[in-house]
Amino acid sequence: MSIVVTGATGHLGRLVIDELLAEVPADRVVAVVRDAEKASDIAARGVELRVADYSAPATLKGAFQEGDVVLLISGSEVGQRVAQHTAVIDAAMEAGVARLVYTGILGGPAADYTLGDEHKATERVLLDSGLTYTLLRNGWYTENYTTQIPVQLEHGVFGSAGEGRLGTAPRRDFAAAAAAVLTGEGHENQAYELSGDHAWTLAEYAAELSRQSGRTVAYTDLPEAAFAEVLVGAGLPAPVAAIYADCDAHGIALGLLEGGSGDLSRLIGRPTTPLADTVAEALKG
Repeated sequence: MSIVVTGATGHLGRLVIDELLAEVPADRVVAVVRDAEKASDIAARGVELRVADYSAPATLKGAFQEGDVVLLISGSEVGQRVAQHTAVIDAAMEAGVARLVYTGILGGPAADYTLGDEHKATERVLLDSGLTYTLLRNGWYTENYTTQIPVQLEHGVFGSAGEGRLGTAPRRDFAAAAAAVLTGEGHENQAYELSGDHAWTLAEYAAELSRQSGRTVAYTDLPEAAFAEVLVGAGLPAPVAAIYADCDAHGIALGLLEGGSGDLSRLIGRPTTPLADTVAEALKG
């Protein structure tokens, strides 16, 4: 039986590989990737590579084997993900995998904003498949904000989240939770709501960035349509900008991304990484 990580060259996938290799021998880990050359560093660590593409179902035929435990890291191509995820689930069913772990979105069926739609649809496909599953309903990554620090220092922080609170944690915390679920016992047919221990508002984020950088960074709260226009001006395609603005106005502002279950810290066996630590790391460059 192997532990198979799909999307293994992505930001989260690489961190999951790191966490797994700290727990199990490399010959138990398999990385499913679209481009073997981009995964050469992973292969150099003794991890088997299997080449497949979510968008090409025929390539998924050899991605899994009977008895594997599979981590399906959700795709990044909004609008295509239900078909992509369904292809992975179908291939896993055909191969007879032991369990499929899916990285969904905080709240699952309660994620009533546009970005949640494909995750909810994928969960329904997985539940209907009859596969043994584990649902990792991930909250927002703190890096969603800290990777934008150079722009934020210049122009400030913008959004439509009002006083809504975000229970974020860095990707590495979520990767550690995935590794715990992939290697541990008792996670069959369970759903975990994963969020940071301490939630914060975007105004509090701006204040923390100001404190650590020594520069004044303000949070400007905008109507949803105006925030979408700001995102388009920053280079996002209009449909993508609309989805992100909707996340603020109909997700964060309504408390749907605050979390608070404690599942993430319980799975990783420690407190989640505070916002201040991730800001400090990002400022170091």
